[in-house]
Amino acid sequence: MSRVGKKPISLPAGVTVTIHEKELEVKGPKGTLKTPIPNGIKFRLENNHLITEREGDEYAALHGLARALANNAVIGVTQGFSKAMDIVGVGYKAELQGRKLVFSLGYSHPVEYSLPEGIDVKIERDNAKSSINQYQATLIITGIDKQKLGQVCAELNRLRKPDAYKGKGIRYADRVYKLKPGKAGK
Repeated sequence: MSRVGKKPISLPAGVTVTIHEKELEVKGPKGTLKTPIPNGIKFRLENNHLITEREGDEYAALHGLARALANNAVIGVTQGFSKAMDIVGVGYKAELQGRKLVFSLGYSHPVEYSLPEGIDVKIERDNAKSSINQYQATLIITGIDKQKLGQVCAELNRLRKPDAYKGKGIRYADRVYKLKPGKAGK
């Protein structure tokens, strides 16, 4: 049995789950999410808990996956998810114009990124010098869909990947970046 798949998902007050044939619909105070149900996996409601079952051992790989996706949907509609990303570099900055982020990332042109529906961004500026002595701003990205939030963060990271020597770029705030040493001068 899958250890993750066996765990029941407790449903907090205010969350309703509708089980359809091919998808699970989760409604909560923050919104509604739909999660696909893989073949061979069944969900059932029992005493305010959502239980995942599989039809046979050939569906073992999907058992834990389906349960994790359903749990992420329950957490998303109740608490939501957030990630922080740092913009590090002299002259690097970001502005929010409606549903569009406009970056100045050292290119000859501004870089625009349109935010998808359901994702919100807040920009916090830190005018004090950061640990690597460069201007720093932090993007707080929030949403109820964990997969969409992760995809947006990955796309923002790709706009200007962190430099291996100085650390300049759009970086995940919770990651530790080890910088390479430069040339040893005499």
